[in-house]
Amino acid sequence: MKLKLPRSLITSEQVTAKEKWLGYLLGPAGALLLNAVLATYLLVYYTDVLNLTPLWGGVFLMVFPIVSKIIDAITNIFMGQIIDRTRTKEGKARPWLFLSAFLVPVTGILLFTVPESNDTVKAIWVMISYNLFYSFAYTIFNMSHGLMVPLSTRNSGSRSTLSIFIQITTIMMSGILVALIFPMLIMPAIGVDKSKWITLMSIISILALPLTLMEYFFTKERVTEEATEAKEETKLPFLKQMKILFTDKYMILMYAYFFIYTVGMTLKNLGLVYYCNYVLGTYNDGLTQMLVSVIGGIPMGIGIFAIWPLAKLLGKRNVTMYGFILYAVGSLICWIFKTNLIMVLIGQFIKNIGGLPCAYVFMALFADCLDHLEWKHDLRIDGAAMSIYNIIAVAMVGIMTGVFSWMLAKAGYLAPFTANSTAEAASALAANGWTSQIALESIKPAADGVLTVALQQPSAVNWVISFAFVGLEVFTGIALVVILFFLNVEKDLPRKQEEIKARHEAKGTEPAAEPEEV
Repeated sequence: MKLKLPRSLITSEQVTAKEKWLGYLLGPAGALLLNAVLATYLLVYYTDVLNLTPLWGGVFLMVFPIVSKIIDAITNIFMGQIIDRTRTKEGKARPWLFLSAFLVPVTGILLFTVPESNDTVKAIWVMISYNLFYSFAYTIFNMSHGLMVPLSTRNSGSRSTLSIFIQITTIMMSGILVALIFPMLIMPAIGVDKSKWITLMSIISILALPLTLMEYFFTKERVTEEATEAKEETKLPFLKQMKILFTDKYMILMYAYFFIYTVGMTLKNLGLVYYCNYVLGTYNDGLTQMLVSVIGGIPMGIGIFAIWPLAKLLGKRNVTMYGFILYAVGSLICWIFKTNLIMVLIGQFIKNIGGLPCAYVFMALFADCLDHLEWKHDLRIDGAAMSIYNIIAVAMVGIMTGVFSWMLAKAGYLAPFTANSTAEAASALAANGWTSQIALESIKPAADGVLTVALQQPSAVNWVISFAFVGLEVFTGIALVVILFFLNVEKDLPRKQEEIKARHEAKGTEPAAEPEEV
């Protein structure tokens, strides 16, 4: 594939400070912020602003995310194949990063500009815009962005540094802006006013354009440039790769581990806003979600300094397994005392301390499994292994969104409504037999005088929300402890790595030592 593209502004053979700060810290921030906002609030927009929960008897919000994520999983596989076949002077992934800079903003805006029309038109618009963003634009960004670190350099120290810079950006976007600023300031201000949502999300979407272009201009695919002079390797057929992966006990356990963890984590993320709005606090009170998020963020901030020493002392598998015991205990405390803010915060702190090893150690365990596979079969199938990982990641988001939406609909979820005055709100409550969550006189109107009236939810809805946010992870935590007990891939791993090294030396393929980073 030949494309005429603007040249990278990075020309050095070594990773530079400019590359780290502009290409890897600031560059991805726009698209990652948009994705973080969507992960937390897009379903809220569908249920509370567009009132799609009862659409087609509650089936719509259950089915369409599941079908969409199946499409997304398929497009991830195809996008990976397309990137591997791309040949340009600017690399194989960066051209698609350049394209995504324009696609992500446009499709991000389309997600929210749903026309005021009948339910069928709304449903069609939602389905098309959702897939244009997730299965097309964001897939292109995410696949190309995800390859920036592996393709940037062969220097392991530089790769680790770039990975940390990207992780800092992810934490800043989801852990500070979305988890703290949004519930405290932004959500109370926009309520369920559709025009305000469109304005806000258009600004965030457009912000992704210059920042993603910055990531393009301040990155460089050094590994791809080296590979242009290398001979093509014989590719193992895809089905044979799958057979190797799914007949190895460690890979099966690793995928089971990631699957169960993703199910619990996704449902928890979906339930967060609803739990803080209805079970623990009041609708967009600006405080409850902030406190819960802060307690979750503190362990993530300090964990990077504690987990690796513990992992070296106890082993990666063991420290992760012990962590999930705390994870389950903390979730159980939250579930038992689900309406007690102090006890929930204590439980959240314990749970998030327990979840730290998974956050920082998972990919190292995954790499151990790949080394084991190489020792066992004398070949590397990293790409195929990662494709299954990505399929689980994207598919579970859609499936669990559908499941959670269906559970809310069946339990009788009541979306908030807007009114121009207290009298109008009181009339709507009386006509429908609803009860306002707080006294109408206590509701603060928006700047334009519009009142957002949240309703008391049926007990069944509160149970669904509590199970999603704190209940399910009691069980997933226990299940993960059991899986990790058998995932003893670290046993004899140094011996296996030495054997792999000896094979390379015997074949004369041992790579030269990497230069130290300056």
